[in-house]
Amino acid sequence: MKIYNIDDVEKFLDIIKQCKGSVELVSKQGDRLNLKSELTKYLALSKLFNDNTFINEMELIASDPEDVKLLMDYMIMGK
Repeated sequence: MKIYNIDDVEKFLDIIKQCKGSVELVSKQGDRLNLKSELTKYLALSKLFNDNTFINEMELIASDPEDVKLLMDYMIMGK
């Protein structure tokens, strides 16, 4: 799934923490980075947010269908 216009990083990371299964960020090179890993999350997101602007687009893969719903609710309603 593609996530667009993330401007509240803390809220986004809180949603990731609530996910039950793995949530992976797919890099432009096709690498999958597990956002549930604190080290990977720090490295991946610090690179993405290094210019202090919001992310226009990112691709995520969630392993649990309930997590997909949670992420979709975040995208649609900001919750």
